[in-house]
Amino acid sequence: MSDSEQGEDAGNEPPGAVVTFSVPEMDCPSCAGKVDSSLGRVDGVQEADLRPTAGTARVTYDPDRIGETDLIAAIEGAGYEVTNGSESGDGTDGEGGIAPPSSVWTGDRAIWTWIGAAFLVGGLVVEFLAGANPTVVVTPLFELSAADVAFLVAVLTSGVPVVRGGYYSARNLSLDIDLLMGTAILAATAIGLFVEAATLAVLFSIAELLEQYAMDRTRDSLRELMELAPNEATVVRNGEEVTVPVEEVGIGETVAVRPGEKIPVDGIVRTGTSAVDQSPITGESTPVDKADGDEVYAGTLNEAGYLEVEATTTDEGSTLSRIIDLVREAQAEKTDKERFVDRFAGYYTPSVVVLAILTAAVPPLLIDGSVAVGFAGYSHTFAGDWLTWFVRGLTLLVIACPCAFVISTPVSVTSGVTAAARNGVLIKGGNHLEAMGEVDAIAFDKTGTLTKGELGVTDVVPVGDVAEKDVLRYAGALERRSEHPIADAVRERVEERGIEFSEVSDFESITGKGVRGTIEGTTYYAGNPGLFEELGFELGESGGGTRADGGVAASVPEGTADSAATIDAMQRDGKTVVLVGTADCLLGIVGIADEIRPAAERAIENLHRLGVTPLVMLTGDNEGTARAVAGELGIDEYRAGLLPDEKVAAIEELEAEHGDVAMVGDGVNDAPALATASVGVAMGAAGTDTAIETADIALMGDDIEKLPYLYALSHKANSVIRQNIWSSLGVKLLLAVGVPFGYVSVAAAVVVGDMGMSLGVTGNAMRLSRMDPERFLERDL
Repeated sequence: MSDSEQGEDAGNEPPGAVVTFSVPEMDCPSCAGKVDSSLGRVDGVQEADLRPTAGTARVTYDPDRIGETDLIAAIEGAGYEVTNGSESGDGTDGEGGIAPPSSVWTGDRAIWTWIGAAFLVGGLVVEFLAGANPTVVVTPLFELSAADVAFLVAVLTSGVPVVRGGYYSARNLSLDIDLLMGTAILAATAIGLFVEAATLAVLFSIAELLEQYAMDRTRDSLRELMELAPNEATVVRNGEEVTVPVEEVGIGETVAVRPGEKIPVDGIVRTGTSAVDQSPITGESTPVDKADGDEVYAGTLNEAGYLEVEATTTDEGSTLSRIIDLVREAQAEKTDKERFVDRFAGYYTPSVVVLAILTAAVPPLLIDGSVAVGFAGYSHTFAGDWLTWFVRGLTLLVIACPCAFVISTPVSVTSGVTAAARNGVLIKGGNHLEAMGEVDAIAFDKTGTLTKGELGVTDVVPVGDVAEKDVLRYAGALERRSEHPIADAVRERVEERGIEFSEVSDFESITGKGVRGTIEGTTYYAGNPGLFEELGFELGESGGGTRADGGVAASVPEGTADSAATIDAMQRDGKTVVLVGTADCLLGIVGIADEIRPAAERAIENLHRLGVTPLVMLTGDNEGTARAVAGELGIDEYRAGLLPDEKVAAIEELEAEHGDVAMVGDGVNDAPALATASVGVAMGAAGTDTAIETADIALMGDDIEKLPYLYALSHKANSVIRQNIWSSLGVKLLLAVGVPFGYVSVAAAVVVGDMGMSLGVTGNAMRLSRMDPERFLERDL
C-alpha cells in the first residue's frame, strides 16, 4: 500500500501539506492556546504543532480547501504576527525550525513602552512633586489636569498593546492574564484612576518585553546547538572522497575526518588513531584516544590523527540531535508551571465579573425603596435605587482590579533579580527565582563546575636519586613540542618553577601513548604506563622501576612508595599519569588532574548549612575521578560515566525521589539536564553560551560560591511574594465585604485597595535588594 493510501485509511482524509510559520511573539502556553483555538476554527486544518519555545507553528492542512494565507490570517487573528512561512514536509524552515531573532528593546512595542514610561514619570512629578497641577482640558463632561493628560498618554502608548491582547483573548475565549490586565487598565481609566492605569500599563509592558528577551536568548541557544555539528561530511564512495550534506550520510557509510575537523556523525572508528575532544557530548575533561572499534559522536573534535568512521546513525538520530530535541522538549514541559497568574485568572476573572454584575443588578430588583436589617444589636439600611448599586458594583470592579496582586510578584522579582545582578548572578525570569527557592536537591556537573575545567600538575614523584626539577626538565622539554592538553599542564608547571627547557631533536609523537625525543644525545620518553610497558618495564606491585628483560632501571629507595603503587594511587584519585624516563631508566611520575575550584568546598558547606540535601554530582568522567572529587568536597552522592541523556534520566530519578531539583553545570553536554531540571543553573565564563542560555540562571564570573546566596535570595523572595499576594488579596476581600454596606467608596477602593496596596507590596519587595552575599548566612532564613 502506498504512503498516500495509508494516510487516507488512517485519517479518512488525504495526507495534507505541511507549513511552518515563525511566530516570535508566541512565547508561552497561553499564547499557543489562543493560536490553537484560532486555527481550530479554520476548516481544512488537520493538525497544529505549536512550539512556544521555538516560536514556531507547524500546521498540517488540506491544500485543496485552504491556502497558506488563510492560516496566516488565523494566526494573526489570535493577535500574533507571522514573520515567515515555508512549505516543508519535515516542518522546518530556513532557520532550522527556530523563529528568527527579534529586536526586543528597539522594536515598536519597546519604543511605545519607553514613551509611556516617560509620560508616567512626568505625570507623577507633576501630580506629587510640582507646586501646581493646572487644568488643561475642560469639557462639559469632565476636566483633565496636566498630570491626568500625561497619565492618559502613558495609557495610550503602553496600554494599547495590552488591551489589544486582552481583546484577542476574549475573542478566542481565553481568560488569561492579557484579558485580566486589559480589563483592569480599561476599568481604571474609565473611572478616572489614571495613575493606576498608567502604572499598570507601563509595568506590564516592561514585563512582557523582559519575557520576550529571555525567550529570544533561549532560541539563540537552540541555534547554537544546531551549529555544533558540521553541515557537510566527507564520505568515501567507490574509493573516492565526496563532500555531501550531513543529512545525506547513510548508515554504514564511511566518513573521512581529518585533524582539526569536527566528526559529523555518530559512528565507529574503522581506520586510524587520534585524540578526540568529546567534552561537548560526554563532559570529559581531557581528549579521549580513539582507535579501531571505538565509538565517536557527532559534534566532537578530532584533534590529532586521520580517522575513517563508519556511520551508525543518521543525522537525525545522532547524540547531538537527541540533545537538541531534549532541550526543546524539556523547556516546553516547564512552561505550564511558570504561569500561575494565568491559571489563577481563569477562575478569578469570571468570578469577579459575575459578582460585580450581581451586585449592580440584583439588589435594586429585590429592594423597593429602602430596607432596614438588624442583628445582634446592629442595624443597617440598604437603599434600593439603581444608581447606588451601580456605583457599588463599579466599586467592586475597582477593588477586583488586580493591580496590587499583579504587581506583587513582578516588583518582588524585579527587586530580587536586580539584587542578584549586582552580586554576580544573572536570573533570566521571575519563575526561575521562585523555583530556585523551592528546590529540595541540587545536582552538579563536575568538569568546569566543581572543577576549573583546566588540567594542572598535582604531583611530581621522582624515582631513585633523581631530583624533582630534573623530572620536570625532561618532561617539559618533550611536552613542549606536543599539542596535547596534558602537555600544556606540564609546560605551565615548568614555567612556574623557572626551569629552562632543554633542546630536543628527533621528536616524535606516539599517538595514544606519549612522545619521545633526543636530549643531550639520549632518547627520553614521556607517556602513559602502557608506553613504558611496551619498552619492557614491569609496573607490577614489586616491579618498581625494573625492566622485564632483566635490565636495571632506577631502583626505588627505601621509604619511597613502589612505582606501581604510586601509579595505582594516582589513578584511583582520578588523575592522569605521565611517566618520564629512558628505555632503561624510569626517572619519575607526574600526576595531572582537573583542579577543584577553591570556592567549591565552601559552597557545598554553605548549602548543607542552609539545609539543602542531597547534593549530587553527575559527571561523564570515570568512577575514580568522580569518587575522589566527591570525597574531597563532601558531596552526598555521585554518579559517573553519564552521557547527556543519562544525566536527564538521573535528574528525573532525583525529582521522583526528592522533589524539585536544581542542576548546576556548563557545557553543551549539560544542556538537556539543565532544561529538564526544575531550575537550570549555568556557570558563567567557563560555560558555553549554549549552557548559559539554555539554563534559567547563570553564575557570572564562574563564582560557584554565589550558589548558596542564590538559594537564600530565592527562598526569601518566595516568602516576600507569598506575603504580597495574600496581603493584597486579603485587603481586597475585606474591602469587598464592605461594599454592599456602603462602607467602601470608590475613592477608598482606589486609595487603599489599589494605590495603598501597590505601595505596600512594593515596599515589602524592596527588602530583597538589601540582601548582601557577605552577610546573608548570618541571618536565620
